[in-house]
Amino acid sequence: MSAESPFVSDVPAAQALSVWRATRAAAGCPARVGVIRVPVGDAVGRVTAEPVWARRSSPAFDSAAMDGIAVRADDTVGAAETSPVLLAAGDFAVVDTGDPLPDGYDAVVMREHVHRTAAGEAELRAAVPPYQHVRSIGEDISAGELLLPEGHRLRPVDVAACAAAGVVELGVRRAPRVVIVPTGDEIRPIGAELAPGDILDTNSMMLAAQAREAGCEARVTEIVPDDPEVITTVLREATRDADLVLLIAGSSAGRDDYTARVVAGAGVVAVHGVAVRPGHPVVLGAVEETPVIGVPGYPVSAALTFDIFAAPTLAELEGAAPRERPSATAHLARKLPSAIGMDDWVRVRLGRVQDRLVATPLPRGAGVLTSLVRADGLLVVPSGVEGHHAGEQVRVELLRGLSEIGRTIVAIGSHDLVLDLAASALRAADPLITLASSNVGSLGGLVALRDGLCHIAGSHLLDPSTGEYTLPYVDRLLGTDADVAVVRLVHRDQGLIVAPGNPLDLGGIKDLTRPDLRYVNRQRGAGTRALLDHELTCLGIDPAEVPGYSREEHTHLAVAAAVAAGRADAGLGILAAARAFGLDFVPVAQEPYDLVVRTSALSDELLAPLWELLEKPGFRAEVEALGGYSCAETGRRIR
Repeated sequence: MSAESPFVSDVPAAQALSVWRATRAAAGCPARVGVIRVPVGDAVGRVTAEPVWARRSSPAFDSAAMDGIAVRADDTVGAAETSPVLLAAGDFAVVDTGDPLPDGYDAVVMREHVHRTAAGEAELRAAVPPYQHVRSIGEDISAGELLLPEGHRLRPVDVAACAAAGVVELGVRRAPRVVIVPTGDEIRPIGAELAPGDILDTNSMMLAAQAREAGCEARVTEIVPDDPEVITTVLREATRDADLVLLIAGSSAGRDDYTARVVAGAGVVAVHGVAVRPGHPVVLGAVEETPVIGVPGYPVSAALTFDIFAAPTLAELEGAAPRERPSATAHLARKLPSAIGMDDWVRVRLGRVQDRLVATPLPRGAGVLTSLVRADGLLVVPSGVEGHHAGEQVRVELLRGLSEIGRTIVAIGSHDLVLDLAASALRAADPLITLASSNVGSLGGLVALRDGLCHIAGSHLLDPSTGEYTLPYVDRLLGTDADVAVVRLVHRDQGLIVAPGNPLDLGGIKDLTRPDLRYVNRQRGAGTRALLDHELTCLGIDPAEVPGYSREEHTHLAVAAAVAAGRADAGLGILAAARAFGLDFVPVAQEPYDLVVRTSALSDELLAPLWELLEKPGFRAEVEALGGYSCAETGRRIR
């Protein structure tokens, strides 16, 4: 690749790793990191660089496995309840667990099975076989046997076995050294004051932590400006002290994206552009006999780039197998479309519903770092698959244990801050409880409940023909005779979220047709959108007359964020979201927000903490303190 090479192509991930491995070898990159010798107690987490042979047997002698007396098995023949055997004081020896078996004895009788007579004899009421309760020499480890092979990542039990086998020092691969180079004129260190357009350098901190979690040493350089010559200088310096360099940002094809050209100019680029999403513009190369990864700047892309490319490479350098997470089969809670041609790494939340593991996809944007924070698993949609249908079985790589996932309450439907508050309160009361909310709109939640893909559906759907909330939709989607309960969560104020001071002087829904307005809407199927459509209909306004009607966000907070950032002038949402961003609010309606559940869930042990929480005065006070909420009916069963 030339130094001027622009963005290249979509190479499958497995092929990219293979090509990069060959490129590294041709560039003279070491196949393994060096060997060091460390005391056995300091070796946990390191990888053996040579076979480990036992230097002594364990146990090193025949020993008692119980507290009791050592005997000759032949002397106990015939002992029974009706005809006990008496052993004279010189025909047995008292031993404790771990004591060497005295010469001439070949069995141990537990202390509680021995009756001592006044004359000091031992009365036995059962015969014992040879070597009963005796640990034979070498029972655990025999001198000279292979204890551990080369390439084994050492665990606490491994070093304990090594010590028992007389090994006091181990030859292991040293910890690989990872150097992280953040670049970008707009990047600022953690804790800095930010001007418009500035971005905190969270990627460096995250990648360094990922490297340390993988057992490596990690160092982050100063932030480097978008200057190819300066980047090249810092990159060359980094390679002299690193086994792997992660060069952050600038890997795409924008005006200031220099990574591919810098790596090609200083060394060689093997691959630029991998068929994975997120993480597509990754650069794989080598400089100064050191592997280099050009890491995309979006945080989710950066994190997954480490998992897909850096982690297996670091394992190779240690001569160990890549660390693998456990996986499980789950049912998708909703439809998951995916583009052909790329492996699509999707973050999911997991929960067990009606004995099925259910996976709910999280937001998929490469910049949505919280999708990784909240993820319980990773689902890879292969490049040749256009996605999956709701209810379809998929394989998920687990980020949390199945037992922990089993204590997860799966809530799908409309977004509300009260559910977030409840999730925090439940976790504070019991660290094993998780309330996982997925915001797909009220209608999507009811469909998921109908299909057995969630425990709770949050809903505030207004039926224009009856003026009722939620119940008409429950009847239509689940049937009038469905075994379903509806529990009131809150009443809440809905209105127009506007900039401080309401600079456009909006008075209500009727003003949304103004040509100078930029509106931000909720997604189709959301109760808030249904409320807007109802209000527009009552006013005789065609939705097409509202500038920005087709622009969608999936939560009240996202609507408020768009207004706060100046990207929109107004959006319909709850008062609590407006308050969270210091925005003004034009009231439109007060509406109920309900939880729809299967009737059996009302007595389900998993959901019991939630129902108890709703009855607590302290929790209700916290809810009302958010603003725009009434808990007068919280916990009341509507149906």
